[in-house]
Amino acid sequence: MDYRSYKTVFVNSKTVTKEWVIIDATDLILGRLASRVALLLRGKEKVNFTPNADCGDNVIIINAAKVRLTGKKLTDKVYVRYTGYPGGQRFTTPKELLQRRPVALIEEAVRGMLPKTRLGAQMFRNLHVYAGAEHKHEAQKPKTIKLNEI
Repeated sequence: MDYRSYKTVFVNSKTVTKEWVIIDATDLILGRLASRVALLLRGKEKVNFTPNADCGDNVIIINAAKVRLTGKKLTDKVYVRYTGYPGGQRFTTPKELLQRRPVALIEEAVRGMLPKTRLGAQMFRNLHVYAGAEHKHEAQKPKTIKLNEI
């Protein structure tokens, strides 16, 4: 019997194979997009997934300004942040965020679905979101994927 076939393979930063993928966010639902992107950043769809290593892909999201929210979330959902000063609690809705910074809306959704550790912060650095159709990562030759293919 060949015992080498039963050996568990763990990847590290030197042995991991990272790819560049591009997703068009036009008319995609925000939560479903964010959950699929979090899986890609984490590397959970790969055969050699290792929980304690950054083995996910680099993800580029274009057309972030054209993302959709279902129901009344556009006006009723509230994002809360705190400046650190007394009375410094600030509130904003996704509608205001889409007008001012559409990139922040997707980044906030994906960040909430990644681990809250140093490894999660490293995975988040592999996400690149752009409001329009242009991006600066053509040299990496990213492959275009559909949301349903993940």
